[in-house]
Amino acid sequence: MITSFDDYPVHQTAEPVAVPATGDRNAYDRYFFNGYDPDRGWFFGVALGVYPNRQVIDASFSVLHDGVQRSVHASGRAPTDRALTRVGPISVEVVEPLRVLRVRVDAPEQGLSAELVFTARTPAVEEPRFTRHNGPTVVMDYTRLTQWGTWQGRFGTGADTVECAGARGTRDRSWGVRTVGEPPGGAPPRALPQFFWLWAPLHFDDHCTHLAVVDDAAGRHVYESACRVPLLPGADEATPLEHARTADVDIDLLPGVRRSASATLRLACWDGKERITRLTPLLTFQMRGIGYFHPRWAHGVWHGESAVGGSQWRVAELDPAAPENVHVQQLVRAEGDGQVGIGVFESLMIGPHAPLGLTGLFDVPTRP
Repeated sequence: MITSFDDYPVHQTAEPVAVPATGDRNAYDRYFFNGYDPDRGWFFGVALGVYPNRQVIDASFSVLHDGVQRSVHASGRAPTDRALTRVGPISVEVVEPLRVLRVRVDAPEQGLSAELVFTARTPAVEEPRFTRHNGPTVVMDYTRLTQWGTWQGRFGTGADTVECAGARGTRDRSWGVRTVGEPPGGAPPRALPQFFWLWAPLHFDDHCTHLAVVDDAAGRHVYESACRVPLLPGADEATPLEHARTADVDIDLLPGVRRSASATLRLACWDGKERITRLTPLLTFQMRGIGYFHPRWAHGVWHGESAVGGSQWRVAELDPAAPENVHVQQLVRAEGDGQVGIGVFESLMIGPHAPLGLTGLFDVPTRP
């Protein structure tokens, strides 16, 4: 099962690169990108994932523009060669590793197209490895890199073509094990699912900041990472980062919705200072537009040798409390340390979370 990557000194096991180190059916390797312009009110997201033990590759491209979110979804049999990062009308190309990537979309039936180039503003930041169990079963075990950048190029949505030269955005690459695809069967869980996830990559003029938090049902952090990220070219992946000692997030929820009306990031730094950043949401991007909790186009599901489809909705007509709409990325204005920035506040709140008054699986808060 030799492929093009086997010609490089990258092997981590005695197997060819195409053979995962784990036999877990939920092994995955994924690209994610977003881009946004708060002045013109648009936001796009891209995802492309490979699930080698399921032999599936899938991708989505979704644009929120003028109050409408349009998506194209594609799925097929995964190629053995990991260099082939294209499925249906969507492709991701690594032009220069960790610095320049290209996204192309050609989906006229869904009214979507794109010719976009992401150029890094910062080094890639390695987030701490995250592992989560359900009883004895590993349900998450992955590593992610996050990187801030700018976009050049254009995308088409509906009848509009949008130029996005200089627009900001974030990308990540994650790989490992995560629940994907069709349910595995076996014994049912003994308790309601619980997952409380916050992710906040922010751009400022002279630096970027990062925060990622996972809480248990009591509101205790079981995963916590926050840092200040320097810009290229003055820094690279070997440059030490300024990490926070602790990170906390205060959230004011929208009435009846598991989503923020505003949020405040509080970082206790090793120099003894507290750094406070206030986030004000500007618009909301539904993550099901790129497969998360999508009723049909969820990640890793087998749709046959080749399948392409689309979805579309008006944001104002959605029920924000519906389970499929709980996972969101909010474009936010960020204010802190005398600076104003822009970025994303991603949230996924499943199950209980005592500090916010959440008790059931997808119940809405009842606090005043």
